[in-house]
Amino acid sequence: MFAWWGRTLVRVRWLVLAATLAFVAVGAAWGAGIFGALSGGGFDDASSESSRAHNRISEVFGPLGDDVVVLYTAPHAFADEPGLADPVQAVIRRLSTRPEVVEVVSAYGEHANLSHVSHDRHSTYLSIRLRAGDENAKLADLAAIEPLVQAGGTVETVVGGNFAFLRDANDQVEADIVRAEILSLPVLLVLLLFIFRGVVAALTPLLVGGVAILGGFTVTRVVAAMTEVSVFAANVITLLGLGMAIDYALFVVSRFREELAAGRSTAEAVGNTIRTAGRTVVVSGLTVALALSSLLLFPMDFLKSVAYGGMAAVVVAMIATLTALPALLAVLGPRINAGRVPLPGRGARAERTAPVEGGAAVERGTWARLAHSVMRRPWSYAFVVVVILFGLASPFVRADFGGFDERVLPEGTASRTVAERLVDEFPGGGLAPIVVMVEGAGAQQLANYLDRVRALPGVTQVGIIAGNDRASLVSVLYTGSRGDDSTQELVRTIRALPDPEGGTTLVGGRTAADLDQQHGLSSRLIWMGLYVFAVTFVLLFLAFGSVVLPVKAILMNIVSVGASFGVVVWVFQDGHLSDFLGFTPTGFLEPTNLVLMLAMLFGLSTDYEIFLLSRVREEYLATGDNRAAVAAGLQRTGGIITAAAVLLIIVIAGFITGGTATMKLLGVGTVVAVAVDAALVRTLLVPATMRLLGRWNWWAPGPMARLHARLGFRESEAGDVVAAPASGAPAASRGQEPVEPQPSDRSGV
Repeated sequence: MFAWWGRTLVRVRWLVLAATLAFVAVGAAWGAGIFGALSGGGFDDASSESSRAHNRISEVFGPLGDDVVVLYTAPHAFADEPGLADPVQAVIRRLSTRPEVVEVVSAYGEHANLSHVSHDRHSTYLSIRLRAGDENAKLADLAAIEPLVQAGGTVETVVGGNFAFLRDANDQVEADIVRAEILSLPVLLVLLLFIFRGVVAALTPLLVGGVAILGGFTVTRVVAAMTEVSVFAANVITLLGLGMAIDYALFVVSRFREELAAGRSTAEAVGNTIRTAGRTVVVSGLTVALALSSLLLFPMDFLKSVAYGGMAAVVVAMIATLTALPALLAVLGPRINAGRVPLPGRGARAERTAPVEGGAAVERGTWARLAHSVMRRPWSYAFVVVVILFGLASPFVRADFGGFDERVLPEGTASRTVAERLVDEFPGGGLAPIVVMVEGAGAQQLANYLDRVRALPGVTQVGIIAGNDRASLVSVLYTGSRGDDSTQELVRTIRALPDPEGGTTLVGGRTAADLDQQHGLSSRLIWMGLYVFAVTFVLLFLAFGSVVLPVKAILMNIVSVGASFGVVVWVFQDGHLSDFLGFTPTGFLEPTNLVLMLAMLFGLSTDYEIFLLSRVREEYLATGDNRAAVAAGLQRTGGIITAAAVLLIIVIAGFITGGTATMKLLGVGTVVAVAVDAALVRTLLVPATMRLLGRWNWWAPGPMARLHARLGFRESEAGDVVAAPASGAPAASRGQEPVEPQPSDRSGV
């Protein structure tokens, strides 16, 4: 199939390029407007008790919490003096005539709330509830009233609250993407020039990256028209779209130039490139996309949104690499090497081979020498690498988890400033009460229920904050903070209390939401793991015809991801490097971020495994010599994998410099995983384990070998020229037990 596709692309290359230009035009004109279609939040389980409590409270009493909070400060006046009171009351009068505003709670008027005055009495705030509407409608209402809430004069005005936070998060994400592209693209171009030593070849991965980003935006905007998609999906689209497109294009262009250097025509070079590198890109793209699809198993809209955006970016990058890029290569031909750049250092050189024992051929280069060094002492190399990886992973055993809050935004952001000042400067500002929605209970039954709640350990105050003849909203205050284990245990205890006679209860609030989120994640984590392992095993089996290599790849991915998780705990939970990276440590990790990292990093780690093993298998099918195939495969892909890893790290580094802590955490975790994978796992641990396993690497039971022969991703098809296997070719391809390695395979180099 792949060879046929390569031949077809050569014939219709101009049509494919025209279709690509039309797709890019749609992406630039419509897809790039994705930010207006995205939403914020999405970290809670909509089916959980806390979410049901929130929704029921909103239906009966109106929204729980403040849509908008406006903080006023006058250094030279107190809240009850004209210098501060008059401007704030003028704002209240202006808001009272606006259709967007349903309610304003303040320290003034008949229903004054004195908790809205700061401890030093120089500050006060307004709690504003907007009219009913969806997120976009409320953001529009916020924009409409924002000019009216400015007090003017010497009174400082800062706007915060739920929808100001969402707006600030949207603005920050958009700014982070622009910043990341501005910082990373010039560096990527320079590095690609060093890698390819030519302007034309260096530009092709960036062109594919642009198609992937715009295509990802376009597809995700279509999805956003049918369901809610979080604004954080835009970051992942840019990161994965650019990163994967560059990886895939680097692999394909390098193979195309290699085919041209071997004396093949442009058409033959395109065909062979798609038959080999194109096959690898398909397996890699499907693996990464399916790993991301595991996020759809979770109930949180945030994770589902990232799955939509990430899958769109990866699939578009894969399709662009298999269509637009080969069509462009068919047009360019040898001109892919045009624009040679005289840079320092050795230029690209032809691969050299030399005959060795048994008529096999082995690469003689830096990576091949490294592979042979590893395979001479496989146990020593494997032991050292495993010790390093477990050392990096060890901090994860003390990971703590907590909820998402305004500290995800940079210091000085208006909505974060308001939230922090309410906690520090106002009575009860740091409290996050447990709320209980009680419906259908009579007065005496409700009183009995409240007495039982008051008697619980850790409860300091219980009161009714809203009520009518059908329902009551109960606030429960407690010792400690909302993230303490004791507070979570109190939520569980309140939920375990019998409902008042004739009534029902729903327990909500921030602590309950955090608890429900963690339960929603942990209850599905095992299914995510089984799903990711299954799809990885199936795809790698279809690619390589072995049951051993997929299991080995899964185990190596686990240790790579574990090392990344350990570093994330050390940095973001413990606070190391916080000043350098520019974030506020919270003492815990937001668990949805780790689930996202797990899906993304598992796919990316498998990506490099596929790059290496595809070339090793190609050499093994030609020679039947496991050791020589590993050396040749590493020699031909080691530089490409390293270059791809460096380029991906540059892309990710652009996001680490952004403002949102979520993307910093994801960025640092990904950088560590990619660096560990490229420097330790693929170059040292894979050759060591493949040497130890010998021909068992390629083993599969007879029925599975026959299944691979029918359904697997084949390197060849009828009519393709493929080197015949030497004596001792892979037994697995014949559905037999692995052959005992020949003496030369057990000896030194």
